[in-house]
Amino acid sequence: MSLLVVGSIAFDSIHTPTEVRENILGGSSVHFSYAASFFSGVRMVGVVGEDWQEEHTQLLTERGIDTSGIEIEEGGKTFRWTGKYHSNMNDRDTLEVHLNVLETFNPTLSEESSRCPFVFLANGSPTTQLKVLEQMTGPRLVVADTMDLWIEIERDQLKTLLSRVDGLVLNDSEAKQLTEEENLVRAGQKVLEMGPKFIILKKGEHGAMFFSKNETYVMPAFPTPDVVDPTGAGDSFAGGMMGYLAQQNNFDPKTLKEAMAYGTVVASLIVEDFSLDRLKGTNREEIDSRFNQYRQMLTF
Repeated sequence: MSLLVVGSIAFDSIHTPTEVRENILGGSSVHFSYAASFFSGVRMVGVVGEDWQEEHTQLLTERGIDTSGIEIEEGGKTFRWTGKYHSNMNDRDTLEVHLNVLETFNPTLSEESSRCPFVFLANGSPTTQLKVLEQMTGPRLVVADTMDLWIEIERDQLKTLLSRVDGLVLNDSEAKQLTEEENLVRAGQKVLEMGPKFIILKKGEHGAMFFSKNETYVMPAFPTPDVVDPTGAGDSFAGGMMGYLAQQNNFDPKTLKEAMAYGTVVASLIVEDFSLDRLKGTNREEIDSRFNQYRQMLTF
């Protein structure tokens, strides 16, 4: 398997304007891995507590995901997050966070994982992400995710990380926070100066912006009228993108655009139901069909 992801595994409680779901499967590495599995084999590294159920492992392994890197901490509880979405389904409030076993997570990679050529450092502490990176042996492509919390409390570690990765995925408000720039073009260019070869700024229902030394472009979101639960959309976008890159064993400019398009399509699917429910009901044929629709949208 050529793709590695290290990140959170969680039980989420989601409040939307129409429904509440308690203790459903979530976490950055879960959403990423499931999305990536439609394109490539993926090794998943994370930590859970004794409340983790075997049925969740089975769900992942049935998609061809290598779950041998999931550590079960004796006596611990799995990371839990509770969030409430506003009526526009874009804005949300975090109601509760219980880091539990994630607070002391210290990932140790197997020899096989350390040799993966494609690596995604899912949202987490930059200190932890750097520990993962230090265990890798000659990766071809390393992409990281981050969030406002780490920009606020681990800015120096994050800047060190940015000098060592090839790509960074973050949302528009985080880019503004990191660079203190309100203009997204200036913000993207400033993040590039911190070290990555390319930047992807996620803009929710407005798509994503791509920045590299030679290219800047915007990719719209796929028009999805039935948004049920946006949780995990960004991680699924990254999973679809990195899964396609690993499948193609390439990340030239053309392949990167195709990968972003596939990531956009997978993200448009996951928001149509809670947790992984929509992705559990899809297949590569449906993803390719929606990809072809999306490609026609971009042709003018």
